[in-house]
Amino acid sequence: MSLIWRWYTFSEFDTPTLFQYLRLRQQVFVVEQACAYPDIDDLDLVSTHLLGWSGDALVACLRLVPPGLKYAEPSLGRVIAVPEQRGTGLGYQLIATGLKGAAGQYPAMNNRIGAQAHLQSFYARHGFITVSDEYDEDGILHVDMLWRADQSASVI
Repeated sequence: MSLIWRWYTFSEFDTPTLFQYLRLRQQVFVVEQACAYPDIDDLDLVSTHLLGWSGDALVACLRLVPPGLKYAEPSLGRVIAVPEQRGTGLGYQLIATGLKGAAGQYPAMNNRIGAQAHLQSFYARHGFITVSDEYDEDGILHVDMLWRADQSASVI
């Protein structure tokens, strides 16, 4: 699948793109995961957002929270590959593209994430290491994971 990746600040979204993005997040984080929580939050306004397009279809996305807001480090989050593309490697492309973008926006800074605990091995393939015990966040077990900026670029 040929993908076009694009970073957006919140103010750069046009209305149809913002609608597709927020609808996808709602479908996955609220409906699919049966988790009633405020997915849209104040961090969206100050984050940059990576969207992956296959033609006109939004197939992957994440947001990059600036350092000092959620963690001391920048943080990838709200990571989604559309359900019909899971298992194709799209998620790995998304994380690799997100880490490259994070390194460009915040050179030489580590990246800390709050990962769903069952996805630890997925993130570990990109060099993230678990740095916390499991904790409950909105009814889903999570762990904090850290990606060190001084790692080999081949991990990205």
